[in-house]
This record gives sequence, C-alpha cells and structure tokens, in this order.
Amino acid sequence: MDLKELTQKMNDLVRHHGWYEPDSPKQQTARNLAISLCLEVSEVLEHFQWSAESSDPEGLRGELADVSLYLLQLASVQEIDLEQAILDKIQANWDRSWTEESDLA
Repeated sequence: MDLKELTQKMNDLVRHHGWYEPDSPKQQTARNLAISLCLEVSEVLEHFQWSAESSDPEGLRGELADVSLYLLQLASVQEIDLEQAILDKIQANWDRSWTEESDLA
C-alpha cells in the first residue's frame, strides 16, 4: 500500500467518525492537526524517557501509527503530496553535508 492509499484510508476513518463535519468538536484544521501531531510525537518520546529501549514495543508501534496518521492528514488538508515532498527532501539532502556550524544555523 502506498501513501496515497494510506491517506485515503485515513480520510475514510475521519469521515466515518464525522470529524470533517463543520459542527464536529474535533475540527480537522491544519492548526489542530499540527498540535495533535506534536502531542503524539511526545508520546513516542515517553517510550524512551528513562531507557535507551522501549519497554513496550506494541505501545510504541501504536504511537508511531498515530504520528503517521496525523502527518498524512495534515498533508492532506494542506493539499501537500507527501510522497513527492519526501522524495524532494531526499534529493535535496542527497549531497548535503552537516557540520557542527551548519547544524547551529
């Protein structure tokens, strides 16, 4: 399954729960999705708070899925082709080198 198919399944889920409806208490705006994405990433970080390894691989799996879903949805509502954006970023970074000085910029 590719990103477009995953995005369609994610949109189907959101529609199923009525979250795209204008009166939904969980408005699917770019702002709300960006906030939710950050919150879910924080939940990934919790798995490593006191250890180099997650003690709950299944829980980590679920949190990574949540992050991915919010990322797909944010790209979707902003009409960003995430697959192409990823390919473009890989190309832009292909010959890039990171030095300590450039990391600070």
